[in-house]
Amino acid sequence: MGDSESCSSRQSEWSPAPVQSRKRRQKVEVFNDVLDKLRELDIEEAAEPGFEDELWAHFSMLPLRYALDVNTERAEDVLLHKKLLNMARDPLTTPAVDVRLVQHRPACDGNSVHSSFNKGDELETNSLQLPPAFGLSSNYENTLDGNESDGQDGKSQNMRPLHEVTISTKDKPKLLSELTCLMSENGLNIQEAHAFCSLDGYSLDVFVVDSWEKGIGHLRNTLVKEISNIEKKSVSKQGRSGFVLPPSHVEIPYDGSDVWEIDASLLTFEYKIASGSNGDLYKGLYRSQDVAVKVFKTEGLNGEMQQEFTQEVYILRKVRHKNVIQFIGACTRPPLLCIVTEFMSGGSVYDFLHKKKGIFKLPAILKVAVDVSKGMSYLHENNIIHRDLKAANLLMDENEVVKIADFGIARVQLQSGIMTAETGTYRWMAPEVIEHKPYNHKADVFSFGVVLWELLTGKIPYAYLTPLQAAVGVVQKGLRPSIPRHTHPLVVELLEKCWQQEPSLRPEFSEIIEILQHMAKKIFEEERVAKKRNLGEPCQIKEEWPMKIENENAV
Repeated sequence: MGDSESCSSRQSEWSPAPVQSRKRRQKVEVFNDVLDKLRELDIEEAAEPGFEDELWAHFSMLPLRYALDVNTERAEDVLLHKKLLNMARDPLTTPAVDVRLVQHRPACDGNSVHSSFNKGDELETNSLQLPPAFGLSSNYENTLDGNESDGQDGKSQNMRPLHEVTISTKDKPKLLSELTCLMSENGLNIQEAHAFCSLDGYSLDVFVVDSWEKGIGHLRNTLVKEISNIEKKSVSKQGRSGFVLPPSHVEIPYDGSDVWEIDASLLTFEYKIASGSNGDLYKGLYRSQDVAVKVFKTEGLNGEMQQEFTQEVYILRKVRHKNVIQFIGACTRPPLLCIVTEFMSGGSVYDFLHKKKGIFKLPAILKVAVDVSKGMSYLHENNIIHRDLKAANLLMDENEVVKIADFGIARVQLQSGIMTAETGTYRWMAPEVIEHKPYNHKADVFSFGVVLWELLTGKIPYAYLTPLQAAVGVVQKGLRPSIPRHTHPLVVELLEKCWQQEPSLRPEFSEIIEILQHMAKKIFEEERVAKKRNLGEPCQIKEEWPMKIENENAV
């Protein structure tokens, strides 16, 4: 939101502030570079009165990283993006799609990929191939190139014909997911992607994909048709009133007899904990009990939000386990739609790691991992797939017991055990889910492996890549988070088991619990022996936590 300045505020970009101020200065520099290059190229539009303000408005409507990522050597691309966004805003020309051939030459010196393109480069087709509008980030390229075999033909590696697809349309929840699914269904392997959203709610998504044999025009027409169908389906869903959901989803009974239906007048809201696109989370009181209240926004309520609310209530009503957040009740009648659960005073594991900069030592990591594994084992035994397992959805109580939360996109597994459609968060997502292939509960095991790595390192997975870059790497290059050199061998072994590309090779959570308990016992014994050796005499070692892990029974 801090990137919404007007044309008149350009000079304020130079105000002395830390990193953000430096990046905004870079944005002004990029804007000036693009403007100068357009004028040097004698672009007719650039000479028109008011063009400078229009161009600045374009940069201001998009996130700061748009300016930092765009290839200034291809200033014309900025005009294309501006044109596509304007077309998307017009009901007669939306969705706006552009397709062009581009050429990727891997950079040899670790510098930006753009430096590897020279004016006038040609492929054997004799048509000029331009560099991508954004290209591959050096981190992404170096990461993926490390997995390439050395025996490839030099010519094919230096000159790769690709298509760049730029799409602009009205933004909506999970649009990016639907577009990547569309690419996959049409046989397009995404090599690179950049996704932006304008302040007035329009998307600008740029994909670099493998060449399309049927030609540019055919690819563009195919995408326009398919994206239009996606938009029509979205409008159809939004047109539904009340709580009428697709028949594949379970309805919540509304006969007023359910004991979980909460009287809104008995709820007291104390303070806001967090905000999201679909609602807000509050600390509150219900009958003198501390509770967390997840309130859904009722204005603009669409079928997707209704589905999330309905599914979460349905699943939370079914489950009761000490490592799963406890459901207290829900208000299911507008204007107040909310879900009430126990309040977890310790906050999320994500906040502890990344906001409070907390550190888990190995014994504590194993304890957290056991808590999560027991909760997940219970869910899977009850045919529930979480589908969004990550540190942000793991909460701690006052006794540091970790519980699994946020069941908005969880689902009851079908009798066949196979599910489809992408969901979850890219950095933690299993490859089969990213690829929109049929998947089962083993997708949660892959995500658990990423969570375990997160606990171990205190870092965000693939922090040097965008989420979509990470997804492409996981699927096409077998990319996994880098395991620290001195990690205990047993932990390394478990991580590698969870990250198997083939889901059937990943362990069940019941097996993971046994592995973790054995690991805790072995590591405790190693530490005990090491301390004795260092002290040169017997020492009293507290055995409470590993014994507690080993003997604890799931409730």
